[in-house]
Amino acid sequence: MATVLGVVLFAWFVWQVGPAEIWNGLAQVGWGFTAIIALAGLRFATRATAWTLCLEPPHTLPLPAAFAAVVAGDAVGNLTPLGLFASEPAKAAFVRDRVPLGPALTALAIENIFYTLSVAAMIGASTIALLLIFELPSAVRHAAWVSLVAIAAGFVVTAFLLWRRPALVSRALSHIVPKTSRLQDRVGQLHDLEAQIYTFAVRRRRVLVPLVAAEVMFHVLGVLEVHLTWWLIQGAAPPLVTSFIFEGANRLVQVLFKFVPFRTGVDEFTTGSFTEMLGFGAALGTTLAIVRKIRTIVWVLVGTSLLIRKSLVARPR
Repeated sequence: MATVLGVVLFAWFVWQVGPAEIWNGLAQVGWGFTAIIALAGLRFATRATAWTLCLEPPHTLPLPAAFAAVVAGDAVGNLTPLGLFASEPAKAAFVRDRVPLGPALTALAIENIFYTLSVAAMIGASTIALLLIFELPSAVRHAAWVSLVAIAAGFVVTAFLLWRRPALVSRALSHIVPKTSRLQDRVGQLHDLEAQIYTFAVRRRRVLVPLVAAEVMFHVLGVLEVHLTWWLIQGAAPPLVTSFIFEGANRLVQVLFKFVPFRTGVDEFTTGSFTEMLGFGAALGTTLAIVRKIRTIVWVLVGTSLLIRKSLVARPR
């Protein structure tokens, strides 16, 4: 249902903005699509690198294998409305012949925590830049301040949890699951997982700097992708801070609408409305979103082919 509504929203908004103007913008990108797709591939590589850094010794995962798993998992997340609930298990399952499922999922959980914190920081910093540089409608300005307060509160809660290390999930389940149930063993495993997550920064101090650097590089490459795409469409590059603001807005849309496959219609509507509000015109934002959608489709096709190949290799003869 979400996909159908997204397609309707996409068609309506593109028609409102003007298909000819959008098509001209896409034509301006031309062979630049190659560089945009390559930048997206580098972003997958940074997430794959971060995942490998989170694996507990003696388990290791070669970067090419991790990269293939991340691309395949992202394809699953884009094709279904389940988002992370589908993509992360798919990544771990993809490399189960190299790393046991438990350690792979634990490393993914830790990497996702660092990634989520980096996304929150990215959204918060870009929102501050937006408030400082652009004149915004009062309702939007108010919403921006509310989001900043929410992000700050999230970081405070995270710091408190890391300090106190409460076994929230396993403790709650231990009261729900009957003492005689076999599921108590699973609760114990979940408790161990929480302990590994809480103590990761203490146990693995050597990997913290490269891990944080990989997460930061993911967002740096995102800003460069927006910057390059804008440059190709308009024939002139925007200020880097503008690209930074737009990438932060894109991260926010991805967080809020992850359940919509491909965010069909959502990306175009939100980005087009955003550029219109800031005085750049709706056509620019819509074209930016469509370019981003095309490179997503390319990588989803790559990920799907990797999944098919993996299933054919694993199929017993």
